[in-house]
Amino acid sequence: MKIIELIKSRRTIKKFRSELVDENLVKTWLDAAAMAPNHRMTEPWEIIFIGPETRGKLNHKTNFGNAPTLLAVLSRHGATKVETEENFAATACFIQNFNLAAWSEGVGTFWSSIGITGQNRALLSVPDHYDLLGVLAIGYPEMIPEPKPRTPIDNKLKFLP
Repeated sequence: MKIIELIKSRRTIKKFRSELVDENLVKTWLDAAAMAPNHRMTEPWEIIFIGPETRGKLNHKTNFGNAPTLLAVLSRHGATKVETEENFAATACFIQNFNLAAWSEGVGTFWSSIGITGQNRALLSVPDHYDLLGVLAIGYPEMIPEPKPRTPIDNKLKFLP
C-alpha cells in the first residue's frame, strides 16, 4: 500500500478481537517508530508494556476496547522547556509511525490520553522527569469505522508575502 493510501485509510479502533498480536511484530513496529524525527537525536521515548494486573487497575471506561496489548508511551523531559516541548513532539511522531506500521499489517490502534492523570502515572511508575503521552491499545480490529469528515486543507492554509 502506498503511504498516502495508508495514512488516509488508518482509523482509530475502539473494539478489538481477542487474538494476540505477536510481541516480536510489535517490537518490529517500535523499532520502525524510532525512526521518527527528533531534535538533536534525543530519542526521548520510552515504552512500558502494561500487564494484566496493572491494566486491571487503570480506570478506562471501555477497557481499551478489549485490546489484547497495551503500551504506555513516555517522553523524557529535556534540559530546557524548549527541548521538553521538542521531545514531546518527537514522541508524538513516534506514536504516529507506530500506528501506521501496525495499520500496514492489518493491526489497529487506539491512542488514549488516560495516562496523563496523577493516579495512572503512579500506577505506571512514570518518573517525574517524563511526560506520559498516553496508552496505546493494540490489536486486530473487530470493526473498522468509516472515516470522519475532515476540514478541507484549503481552509487551513495561509500564505505569507
